[in-house]
Amino acid sequence: MSTPLPSTSDRLRLPAIDVDNVSASYQIRIDAGSLRGNINELLGRQESGVRLVPALRDVSLEVPRGTVLGVIGRNGAGKSTLLRTIAGILAPSEGKVTVRGRISALLSVGVGMSDVLTGRENIKLGGLAVGIPETRLDDLAETIAEFAQLGEYVDYPVRTYSSGMRARLGFAVAAHLDPEILLIDEALTGGDAKFKEKTADKMFDLCGDGRTIVLVSHGLSLVRVIATKTVWLHQGKIVEYGDPDEVIASYMRYCRLEASSVDWED
Repeated sequence: MSTPLPSTSDRLRLPAIDVDNVSASYQIRIDAGSLRGNINELLGRQESGVRLVPALRDVSLEVPRGTVLGVIGRNGAGKSTLLRTIAGILAPSEGKVTVRGRISALLSVGVGMSDVLTGRENIKLGGLAVGIPETRLDDLAETIAEFAQLGEYVDYPVRTYSSGMRARLGFAVAAHLDPEILLIDEALTGGDAKFKEKTADKMFDLCGDGRTIVLVSHGLSLVRVIATKTVWLHQGKIVEYGDPDEVIASYMRYCRLEASSVDWED
């Protein structure tokens, strides 16, 4: 007997993102670049210098539709890995991720862009990938190029761009492709103060449209203002998940205690 498909109203009640007991690891070469490592590589020996580094450890959370989830934590806490598993770029070693909606992602500078194509060509390629009609692509490219402040560089190959230009283009593309779910990793790192203000305004607009947004940021003030939920990751595990003010307060207390401990030991 077949299981009936959920109705539209039932689907809307389901979380936009389900992360269910997810663990993920990276492989690193501990002897990469060394004489031993080069010899092993020449001889086809891969096992001796490979180490698995856990990045996420049994992480579970639900992100309801329309939620703006801020992800905070120290460097190496697993924040970017969480976004990559949600985006489907990194397969979890354990558990599963379920995403219900069309994703647009800005995960790091230049990801998903071709260096040999121009900015305009990359914009159009991104639009086609999410099903935007060709008749809309020219207008979309102009809108995105203006937002990203590219000027004449929109018709230059992306390999000629600075890291700030890449970051501006990456955010502009991700934010203008009409996503249902938007994943952003440190979106405000590229550009001057005026562009950062534009970026924040655009994110507020997206939030007002009921989209689901997952934002990794070290800017706690932005997370406090824009997020409806916040998760604090530490060493690949969830420490706290809930109200942004409460989670950020706990995280700041931890940071102060850790800093005091270092000062005392010194």
